[in-house]
Amino acid sequence: MNELAGRTFVAGEASRVPLTEPNIRDVWTKTYNTDGKPDWSNIYPYYHPDIVFRDPIQRHEGIEAFQAMCAKLADRCQSLHFDIEELSVEPHFFFMQWTMTMEFRRTPMTPMYGCSKFSLHEDGRIVGQRDYYDLWGDIFAGIPGMKKLYPAFMRRLFA
Repeated sequence: MNELAGRTFVAGEASRVPLTEPNIRDVWTKTYNTDGKPDWSNIYPYYHPDIVFRDPIQRHEGIEAFQAMCAKLADRCQSLHFDIEELSVEPHFFFMQWTMTMEFRRTPMTPMYGCSKFSLHEDGRIVGQRDYYDLWGDIFAGIPGMKKLYPAFMRRLFA
């Protein structure tokens, strides 16, 4: 048993340690910043079986659906890198601002800028993850011709 922000944390696996700022940075770095495709095997023990993942285009419930989503992303990418820009850890959740750089088969390296909120279960595992990012703006920025058209379209529509 370990203390996690004033709560008792019971590790379900010997390899899982409490999600503190240094541990979060270490786990995510080992997951994404390998050569080529990410290896999520070290990160899955930190997710609760009832994880609910949401982002601007999808929602997945349960660890199996979450793992399938991760595998699908890895299959689509030639390489995928993840850099934590900012991290804030609270007793029941943490926020992460990040840059994810993906290389698809026929496109140049494409950075996506976003942030995530991770909600923690009482046992210390991640039970909710909500990712926020501008999917189209970041992708269109890497496509010749669209780099100027999309921002102009958005300014005209919303400014």
